[in-house]
Amino acid sequence: MADNVTSLFRSTAAHSPSMAALARESDGAGPVDFCIPCNPYFPTPAMFDEMASRLRDIITYYPSSADTITAELCSLLQLPPQCVAMGNGSTELITWIDHLLVRESLAVPVPTFGRWTDQPMETGKRVDMFPLQESSGFALDLAQYAEFIRARGTRVAVICNPNNPDGGFLHKHAVVQFMDAMADLDLVVIDESFLEFADAENEPSVVQEAMLRPNVIVLRSLGKNFGLHGIRFGYLVANPALAGRVRSMLPKWNLNSFAEHVVFMLKEHGAEYAQSLHQVRRDRMDMSGQLSSLPGLTVYPSQGNFLFVRLPVGAEGTVVRDWLLTEHRILVRECGNKIGSSSRFLRLVVRPQVDVRRLVTGLEQVLYGTSRRGAAVPEQATGTAYSSGTAAVDRLVSQTNGAGTPGGVGPVGGGLTAAQVRGTDGLSMAPATGWPGAQSWPDAAGMGQAAG
Repeated sequence: MADNVTSLFRSTAAHSPSMAALARESDGAGPVDFCIPCNPYFPTPAMFDEMASRLRDIITYYPSSADTITAELCSLLQLPPQCVAMGNGSTELITWIDHLLVRESLAVPVPTFGRWTDQPMETGKRVDMFPLQESSGFALDLAQYAEFIRARGTRVAVICNPNNPDGGFLHKHAVVQFMDAMADLDLVVIDESFLEFADAENEPSVVQEAMLRPNVIVLRSLGKNFGLHGIRFGYLVANPALAGRVRSMLPKWNLNSFAEHVVFMLKEHGAEYAQSLHQVRRDRMDMSGQLSSLPGLTVYPSQGNFLFVRLPVGAEGTVVRDWLLTEHRILVRECGNKIGSSSRFLRLVVRPQVDVRRLVTGLEQVLYGTSRRGAAVPEQATGTAYSSGTAAVDRLVSQTNGAGTPGGVGPVGGGLTAAQVRGTDGLSMAPATGWPGAQSWPDAAGMGQAAG
């Protein structure tokens, strides 16, 4: 049974297996989830009860059109509907951004959310990957990133703020300056999928600034913020021309009835949502402190609802992940298959203290034995070398981005294909070493007065 469960991770490319797949391969009970970055405090139990009571109607009938659902969301967010497009999850919107607005090349810092690298590679675009440095805590230097874009001649730039998996945060004034400096590009995308969990400044979003610029799109998540990944809904904000171009390609009923029901519920639950964000932020600080106390474990500063950690020297992430899952029923995100990362890193979702204590106990056992003193960390086990590893990624990045563009690598001007990055195209991978009113709901910038 354990072999069946852990083998799922070796067949999921850049992502983790779904909770449904894990449940089918186990006893049907899902593990404690430190993998999927979801808000654990929202919806409230009462909201889930209300949805359950309406389940038959919700799944029996067609939803309203996307325009109707978008209009309701915009009323809550106080955004003009002509500047918004809602999608069946942020990945649907990323897909259409790539098909419609990325002509030949896209720059993105790595590591980051996998669809920002994989999606354009799958359609033959050149992907210019700007490596974030472990020595600087994976912080993104926007000035160096801008120089990199100019040197490469890239036409589309992406920033994730906070970044996934490390939670790195950029202040609003710096992002706006970057947007202005890149005004001549075809497109600048600011992915704010996790921004509502940030508390580094009161109004960190650049949504309002994006609507005034001809080449900027801001991507926002609903599933992550509202703890409802399975519903698949998110939205983008841009000037009317850009937003309308994406919206015109989406099916009339691309949003499901669950998404509609939740959007129309939200105006009654602004206070609970704001409290959930406040609790996640408190839990993040507490969890960071507990993990930082483990010898040899490095915890990077984060403004997301997750923490990026480096395991002690000698620990292999796939071993740690599989042990935690099979022995402790704890699911973590090992990051060896993230471009720019390796199996020495885990991304751990912020969860309540009772779950964190269970995680810390499991990590103590797998990393140090029953005691923190003198125990050896586990070595890499047989059959776990599928991870990308930084050596191969660094080689591929340097071949295509560092010192010019060699011939014969990638489909367009030296870019990478998904197969090349994943090591299946002749490039072998090295082993891993009130929203009802603006007063009570977070506003379009993500941080209303009651958001804490």
